[in-house]
Amino acid sequence: MELPTSSRLNSRKRRKDGSGPNGATDLDGIPPKMSRRSLGLREPAPFSDEVEIDYSKPYIRVTYEEAMRGTPLDRPVRVYADGIFDLFHSGHARALMQAKNLFPNTYLIVGVCSDELTHNFKGFTVMNENERYDAVQHCRYVDEVVRNAPWTLTPEFLAEHRIDFVAHDDIPYSSAGSDDVYKHIKEAGMFAPTQRTEGISTSDIITRIVRDYDVYARRNLQRGYTAKELNVSFINEKKYHLQERVDKVKKRVKDVEEKSKEFVQKVEEKSIDLIQKWEEKSREFIGNFLEMFGPEGALKHMLKEGKGRMLQAISPKQSPSSSPTHDRSPSPSFRWPFSAKTPPSSPANRSRNESAVTYDISEDEED
Repeated sequence: MELPTSSRLNSRKRRKDGSGPNGATDLDGIPPKMSRRSLGLREPAPFSDEVEIDYSKPYIRVTYEEAMRGTPLDRPVRVYADGIFDLFHSGHARALMQAKNLFPNTYLIVGVCSDELTHNFKGFTVMNENERYDAVQHCRYVDEVVRNAPWTLTPEFLAEHRIDFVAHDDIPYSSAGSDDVYKHIKEAGMFAPTQRTEGISTSDIITRIVRDYDVYARRNLQRGYTAKELNVSFINEKKYHLQERVDKVKKRVKDVEEKSKEFVQKVEEKSIDLIQKWEEKSREFIGNFLEMFGPEGALKHMLKEGKGRMLQAISPKQSPSSSPTHDRSPSPSFRWPFSAKTPPSSPANRSRNESAVTYDISEDEED
């Protein structure tokens, strides 16, 4: 009988348009903020042959109901998940996270198939088995790693590792001459389905590399890898180097164009700014000029005021005609004693004296 899956587990499906920390959605149950603590282990998960198992205690498999209610701390539910885990990515990590969270108290065992089994039943891998073991060891959700895991799970293997449930996505996995290698696990009621992460898989990553092979080959040649290491022919190597040079020239030309556009834009902005400032200064200059030299400017008033002062200085105002005038009375004549002649005088007073003398003589004659 196939085990039911909780609504929380089935709803944990990656959305392409979801937003959240590290691509998580609201349905993942991951809070947006966590306290700054070490939530994972400080060491990689151990291998199964390094873990001591107490076989003195009999092993009794728990039921699904018991597992969902929660088991004692010393008796976690032992969940097994297997795979190739080539180019370990977020899809693998999310599947293991779901397996780890199937039950309140879960001990997750992960089996990784060897290169020999994988190459025979599935195909060539990018990473070798030791690299794949190491990648799974460092996943935070993994408690134990089984190296050289079997392709088909046998009752002996399940009993040896004391497995309660097997976690995998519910899509039938046809391989090794079987329509579904987990068919007998489902019939035994030990299967716990998980959800695949859409948009990411090892095949998708390999497809990207194959599609953009030239780009990655040029990238690694530029980083110092030899053509022999990349399995690139001599002609392709020269072609890639030539393409790299052409791309550099194109990039330089593009950079020059962008810089020239920026320069022209800055010149235009500065020219507009200068024109605006020039217009402002010209308006200010014209206004000051008109204020000084215009028809009613300050210079005209200054000239009028100066002209008035000059005219006043040249022709001062006359005294009024109605003012009384004082007539000078003629000074009395004076005669030198014992002489009829006037005393000597300056030429300026000579005429006056002569008149006085004449006057005096005329008076004597009358006497």
